[in-house]
Amino acid sequence: MPPSALRPASWRSWSWRRRALAVVVSVSIVLGAIAAWWMAKHALAIRKLQQGVGDTVFTWNDGTAWFRMDEQRNDVPLAQIALPLRQAVIAIEDHRFRNHLGIDPIGLARALWVTASTDSRQGGSTITQQLARTLFLSNQRTLVRKGKEAALAVLLEVQLSKDQILELYLNRVYLSSGVYGVEPLSQRLFGKPSKQVTLAEAALIAGLIQAPSALSPWSNLDGARERSHVVLARMRELGYITEAQEREAVRARVRIRPYSIAVDAKAGYAKEYTRQLFRDRFGGDHPPDWKVTTTFNRDLQDAADRAVQQGVRRAGIAGVQAALVAIDPRSGDVVAMVGGRDFTDSPYNRAVRAKRQSGSAFKPFVYATALSNGWSPVSIIDGLDSVSLPDTETGEDWTPRNVSTRQDEDAMPLRQALLSSNNRAAVALQQRVGTRSVLGMASALHLAEQPGVPSLALGTGVVSPLDLAAAYTAFAGGGMFSSPRGVVTVTDADGDVALSVGPSRERVLSPEVAFQVTSMLRDVVERGTGESVRAWGIGFPVAGKTGTTNDFKDAWFAGYSSSLVVVVWVGHDTPKTMGRSAFGARLAGPIWADFMKRSAGVTKPREFTRPNGVEGMELCRVTHRKPVKGCPKYTEYFKARDPLPSDTCTIHDGSFSEDAKRAIKGFFRSLWDKITG
Repeated sequence: MPPSALRPASWRSWSWRRRALAVVVSVSIVLGAIAAWWMAKHALAIRKLQQGVGDTVFTWNDGTAWFRMDEQRNDVPLAQIALPLRQAVIAIEDHRFRNHLGIDPIGLARALWVTASTDSRQGGSTITQQLARTLFLSNQRTLVRKGKEAALAVLLEVQLSKDQILELYLNRVYLSSGVYGVEPLSQRLFGKPSKQVTLAEAALIAGLIQAPSALSPWSNLDGARERSHVVLARMRELGYITEAQEREAVRARVRIRPYSIAVDAKAGYAKEYTRQLFRDRFGGDHPPDWKVTTTFNRDLQDAADRAVQQGVRRAGIAGVQAALVAIDPRSGDVVAMVGGRDFTDSPYNRAVRAKRQSGSAFKPFVYATALSNGWSPVSIIDGLDSVSLPDTETGEDWTPRNVSTRQDEDAMPLRQALLSSNNRAAVALQQRVGTRSVLGMASALHLAEQPGVPSLALGTGVVSPLDLAAAYTAFAGGGMFSSPRGVVTVTDADGDVALSVGPSRERVLSPEVAFQVTSMLRDVVERGTGESVRAWGIGFPVAGKTGTTNDFKDAWFAGYSSSLVVVVWVGHDTPKTMGRSAFGARLAGPIWADFMKRSAGVTKPREFTRPNGVEGMELCRVTHRKPVKGCPKYTEYFKARDPLPSDTCTIHDGSFSEDAKRAIKGFFRSLWDKITG
């Protein structure tokens, strides 16, 4: 026998059938091993359920525990849940619950037939499958998820009794308005424990499971009652109740209590914001023993709550609301958020959901557009006496009004115009640089759907406090826009990362332009419309802009330090005048300053860093020209290609030599003007 006959055949010598078979066997072994590992892992998790169900926990940014996903949860034994309520849930959700092994082939076949033969969708999930999804999976509608759901349902049936499964389900099922479980819903809806509910009340609760949001009794009581009648009819068909009991329950008048918040209201807006971020990613159900690491800082959130509460009380305006958002410009981390004066009274989060006109707080984006297109902080905007635009509603010419007649100059440099929040200058500057360019800047800063109208420069477009704070990160962050994030990581019960959200930054301004804007907004705080914040003890470098809308309906203050961007809004939910002196500096400014002062120990603000491409030049603070001896001076900052001032100040007294130079220069300029006609 030749030696070659003793060597094993090589892979290449195999026929294609043998190769295919080998691949199939190998893949099957790998998939089988993965499936076995997955099943074993979840079998262990199900065994732990006998010791109690955990909950998704949210942490502060330092990893310490903050709150649970379901702060209202109140698990009770099955025996303490009224029998009619147990029967109602089984009747409407899974009437063969006591007979199947986790999967109901008859119900599944019926659901597939209805879905295939009509335009409607019908669920075929058993109570056990719903529990499996609630405890271990998301709400994504995929075949893989349905397969996992079925496998987990079988595991649940093997390891737990029917009563244990039903008890877990009734304590975990989502029922509307952020309430999970029949016990807390019964307490909030009827003011009594679930073991005391009547047949009509039991049917109402059971009916909510199909569509908890759409059928919430607090917003759609008629719809919830109609659904309860379907539940009662099903209970009668299955023999749980008689026709007489059904009629009596249908006629019964179910009384519900007014909607109320039954959770710890402290930092309620921040909690609900992060909860919603989780729901947006993983659905309404939430698995136990997961951990969500948020971006919120305990000390900063406490400072924000205090600043808003005291600021609203200090304003003394009936029904006024306030919102505050604080963002780290280097990462986009939302470190503090307040969405109203009282979460218990109104859980509506104005920091995220309220869209209001921003007033003059929008103006820095117009100036940033100009600085990005060759203008400098001392470039002159002229022709302000003749700023006139057509009114789109009346067809007549419209002239922007300034708050004070002292602002009605015909020309002024950009720095002075922004410092005094001159409306005519802002509108004129928008005309010079082009509305399309300003809209492009707004879009780059993720301020969507701004109107392409002449009054855009005055902040007639609507924004939320969160949107505006994110836009200002481009100034504080050296030209880098940071998308806001509230959650950093989500880990499952095994410690595996289910979600990781890294910082998302993009350059929208050059570092030079961002620094020039910061320099101008520092002037606003030092001696402009925002100077009132200095009276609150802000001693470190800050920059900011006030905003006040027509008829004093909205008051804003948007500002930042080197380490924190903060936006404050004050107003009514239904826009109305807050008073004839309800300026942003008077209402929003003190809240902003109070929070910034409280936060300084945590954020450690420093001096703003000047980029290499910016050069400083000493100028007269009044004329913004080259200074003479008697001028009050300041340092102006110029980009590489900015035109530098060549004229010398003419209104302040100079030295003998400076005055002589000015006289000689003036003589020759006058002579040249005469020669050239």
